[in-house]
Amino acid sequence: MATFLVRRLLQGVIVVVAAAIFVFVATRAVGDPVDFILPLSASEEQRENLRVELGFDRPMSEQFVDYAGDVARLDFGESTYLNDDALTVVFDYLPKTLQLVGFGMLISLVTSVPLGVLASRKPGGRLDKILTTASLTGLSMPQFFLGQVLVAVFITRLTWFDPGPGPWHKNLVLPAICMALPAVGRLAMTVRSAMIEELNSQYVKVARAKGMPARRVSGVHALRNAGIPFVTLYGWELIRALAGYTVVVETVFAWPGLGFVLIQGIKERDFYLVQASVFVVAVLVVVISIVIDLVYKALDPRVQLS
Repeated sequence: MATFLVRRLLQGVIVVVAAAIFVFVATRAVGDPVDFILPLSASEEQRENLRVELGFDRPMSEQFVDYAGDVARLDFGESTYLNDDALTVVFDYLPKTLQLVGFGMLISLVTSVPLGVLASRKPGGRLDKILTTASLTGLSMPQFFLGQVLVAVFITRLTWFDPGPGPWHKNLVLPAICMALPAVGRLAMTVRSAMIEELNSQYVKVARAKGMPARRVSGVHALRNAGIPFVTLYGWELIRALAGYTVVVETVFAWPGLGFVLIQGIKERDFYLVQASVFVVAVLVVVISIVIDLVYKALDPRVQLS
């Protein structure tokens, strides 16, 4: 186990370093941030002075060396958009994103597993067909469109939710549902397929022949063995939600999380904020992937961690 953790941590460091290098190159490739920081009326002298102050007048190699040293010290500079330390800004907005992702993925967990188990009991039955149709509908619906539909129906038409400031748990409901729905379809179908395979396996037939209650067979033994593919997909859904879906959902619902402020930083060419955000998200992705492997081992001790 110790060897596995060390190896995964080293791999994680490589992933984070690669992400840091990529975002450095990408942010420099989009143009001069001075053009977005200063107004159009600024003189060329003002532009050049700011360019020198920010260090963008130096060769790319020198900028990268300084950038690498700053990253090693967790110093990403000051956000030009919010005029505060970039890493501090990230940690100020990150809790809202984690709150949204956590609640959304919790919804997907508590809904997808029961739906998948129920659908697996009678493959081809009415519930199975409804689940398959609903899953395909959810998968084919982009999240920005789904978010607009939820806003139009539940805020504009039904007025069940009020836009703007309000209790955090009430404002969180629609964004979390928008975050969860696409994942629910994929996860439920995965549980369904895995459960059908397990319920048709030899050990289940033997257990039933010995008189073991059907609920215990399907709810304990079969579901436990079906957990491996589910955990695999759930982990990826969690990573995708954290590293991608939050940007769309937070923008649609104006949720004050890291994804929302990151979009604003990109619009304003705030290199420092973008670099700090990508670094923190990359670290979280590495941690989540390691936790997923440990859950594999807990579900099935026969799994060899390598």
